[in-house]
Order: sequence, then C-alpha cells, then structure tokens
Amino acid sequence: MTPDFITADFIEYVVIGFCAQLVDGALGMAYGVTATSLLLGAGVPPVVASATVHAAECFTTGASAVSHHAFGNIDKALFKRLLLPGIVGAAVGAYLLSVLPGDAMKPWISGYLIVMGIVVLMKGFREFPPRRVTSHVQPLGFVGAMLDAIGGGGWGPIVASTLLARGSEFRITVGSVNAVEFFVTLTASITFILTIGLGYWPVILGLALGGVAAAPLGAWLVKRVPVKPMMVLVGLLIIGLSLRTLALHFGLL
Repeated sequence: MTPDFITADFIEYVVIGFCAQLVDGALGMAYGVTATSLLLGAGVPPVVASATVHAAECFTTGASAVSHHAFGNIDKALFKRLLLPGIVGAAVGAYLLSVLPGDAMKPWISGYLIVMGIVVLMKGFREFPPRRVTSHVQPLGFVGAMLDAIGGGGWGPIVASTLLARGSEFRITVGSVNAVEFFVTLTASITFILTIGLGYWPVILGLALGGVAAAPLGAWLVKRVPVKPMMVLVGLLIIGLSLRTLALHFGLL
C-alpha cells in the first residue's frame, strides 16, 4: 500500500533534490540555487522553498563537513573567521524572508537567482585572476549567508568564488567554506522552524531522498564531466527558470 504522502508533487521534489545534488556533486556548488529555482518554477512560495532547501541541505552539508575534516581540507583560521558572521547572516536572512510577503518577494528572489546564474555562467567562460586574500572575510561571510537564506542558495557561489578569485587555495577554500555551510544551513533551518513552523516535511523528505540518491553519482561525475561546460549549462538553467518565474509572476505566460 502506497503511503499518503507519496504523490506526484512528492516525486517531483525527489527529482528536484536529485538534480540539485547532482549539480552540487559535480561542481562543488549551486545546490541551493538549483533546488530553489526548480521549486519556485514548480509554484512553491519563496519562504517555503528556502526553508525546505536549507533543512534538506543540513544532511548533505553535515556529511561534507565531516569528510573535509577527515581529509585535512579545513583551515581553522578561515573557518573561525567565516563561522560567526555566517551564523548571524543566516539568521537575519531567514527572519527577513519569513516576515516579508511571499508574492512580493518572488520577483526579487528570482532577480537574485538570475544574478547567481550569471556568476556561475561567467565562471564557465573565463578564469578569474587570483589575488591574495587580505581582508573582508567576515563581511563576506555575513552577506553570503544572508543572501543564501533569503534566496534559498548562494553561499558557495558567493563566498567560495570570491575567496578563490582573491587567490585562496582551492582545496582549503572548498573544505573550509563547506564546513561552515553546515552551520549556516542549520541556523537558517532553526530560524525558519521558529518563524513558520515545520509543516512542509514532505518537501524536505523528497529533497533529502533525491539528494542522497544522487550523491554517489555526483562524486563519480566530478572526475569525468568537464567542469566549465557543466557550469555554463547550470548557469543557463538557473537563469531560464528564474526568467520563467518572473514571466509567470507578471502574467506574461
């Protein structure tokens, strides 16, 4: 007998979680923006999309943090500088999104996701000149976490991309940023639960199941699929879905 929660919508959430984790596993970023773009395109309100994505992401980021720690990919100094600003920024962003009207926020969230799509797209076409990381790590962590909570994703594209563009070592940057991301997603999830409750567990379960199923495939793809063409495709997907959401919001479709 099929459980009541296994509906067409639930299967769609599983597929969305699978696709988002596949992208994240192959690129090391864009789980949040991919999942949120797909959920908004499916008609899920912005606050629900961000809340459920962050709740599901707690499982994947927790496993990622443990793995990076085991392989020695975390720089303690960078971790500590990002941690507190990231936690505060996530709480502020989640609270702002929970008290603002969802319909009014939809075009703004879509606009933000278009910008994130352009960032991913640009990284597929060019190399950013390296520069030495000297300052502004704490403000970067705060802004990255706040926009991540408001937009349902963006911590990796904003924080990791900026640090890498400044010349930070790739392995240490990815490991440290991924480790802090667990605390960012956990803080955002707790804030969402305190403000809007936990009434959307089928969405969370669907995203988590899809993500867990895709994780091994993503790890396999990361060594075999050319990264830059994938980034171009993901950037175009995020931009296209966000433009569709804007068109629907303004009655153009």
